[in-house]
Amino acid sequence: MSEIFGSAWWLLVTLGILVTFHEFGHFWVARRCGVKVLRFSVGFGKPLWSRVARDGTEYAIGSIPLGGYVKFLDAREAENPELVRNQIGEYSAAPLWQRMAIVAAGPVFNIAFTVLAFWAMFVVGRPDLQPVIGTPHGLAADAGFKAGDRFTAVGGETVGSWSNAMLGVAQAAMLHQDVAIDVLDAQGNVSTRSLPLSKLPPEVADNDKTFDAIGLQLQPPPAVAGSVVAGAPAAQAGMLAGDRIVRINDVAIANWEDLTRTVAEQAAKNPHLHILVRRGNDGVPLDLTAKQSSENGKTKWIIGIGGQGRDYDAVEHYGPLQAVPAALRETWKTTRNTLGMIGSMLTGQASTKNLSSVITIAQVANASAHQGLAWFLSFLAVISLSLGILNLLPIPILDGGHLLYYFIELVKGSPVSERALMAGQYVGVALLVTLMSLAFYNDIVRIVSS
Repeated sequence: MSEIFGSAWWLLVTLGILVTFHEFGHFWVARRCGVKVLRFSVGFGKPLWSRVARDGTEYAIGSIPLGGYVKFLDAREAENPELVRNQIGEYSAAPLWQRMAIVAAGPVFNIAFTVLAFWAMFVVGRPDLQPVIGTPHGLAADAGFKAGDRFTAVGGETVGSWSNAMLGVAQAAMLHQDVAIDVLDAQGNVSTRSLPLSKLPPEVADNDKTFDAIGLQLQPPPAVAGSVVAGAPAAQAGMLAGDRIVRINDVAIANWEDLTRTVAEQAAKNPHLHILVRRGNDGVPLDLTAKQSSENGKTKWIIGIGGQGRDYDAVEHYGPLQAVPAALRETWKTTRNTLGMIGSMLTGQASTKNLSSVITIAQVANASAHQGLAWFLSFLAVISLSLGILNLLPIPILDGGHLLYYFIELVKGSPVSERALMAGQYVGVALLVTLMSLAFYNDIVRIVSS
């Protein structure tokens, strides 16, 4: 329940910030062009709060927090158009280039916010993990990847963290394209291996099971007892928090994955285990008897210890000046990937199952907020850029649709007819409803099947 409320709260925070910034772009440029603003609203529907400033502009917070709008003095929307048409600051009387600038300002401000958010992320420093893999399986194992491989580049893009490496792999997986990965192996050898993502089974290529099929996982943490359960076999044998398990019976233990696998294998043969732990500089032998435990209908062997928290060891951090080009590069890379994904979905290369609704946005907002400020700034940057790009698409009722009408007016020398405008509105609404319905359907299927 707390996750639901947390997701809802951080969704409101996200939309509040990004919608306000978007609408402020329209508002600010309109004011600079001398166009009168009647209302600046964050959210739709009946206002929960409103205030009229001395200049006559009403500022409001709507009851439906899924967008916002700026209402101008516009004869086309007035009950008595003739009374409004000649008033100072009337929108349709503004020169065409000014109207185009006002419309484009919202998406442009979203893109500017993206650069600002990435800049702040780099200045704060986004903590991450080194891109070193654990024991691979599936496609990755077949392609020759080994435990301890460090990814240095994915698809020609240099990567220095686990998140960036997996983002590159995920984007290639969405397109069902093989991807070249530069690797530094555990012995220090450099090589390039091809991950054959074109072989992903269709039924898993577009859902949460993708990485299971690819077979890549983060290098497991060390086999250190972060906690010891009171009364459990490990505690009874004298194991302490901080002990590093180095051997179980005659099997060497390198990491937590080895530990869990070996406990299961050895206890299945004989639950009496001889364990050697490293405590400081000393080796301490312990004897214990593993016990069986049921969890989610599955029975497994346990000794009663919990893992040690993993420390971040790859931080993306720059000084204020160095963060500027880094933010621009990150914005350009994200823009290129977003446009490429949109193009791939339009051409059928990528599945529309990759579309997500506010449900996913809310969940990711909550997760990134709990990871820290830098991760939440990164999330805001990506969503802001997506909002800017979406609004620039030439779909009627979106900013891009209005810009399309203005380009047509620029070419033909007269505004688009009212009939064409109305037809465009219907088409735009139909397209958006279809996209939103598909996105909600994808999220609901994902939740039900998880």
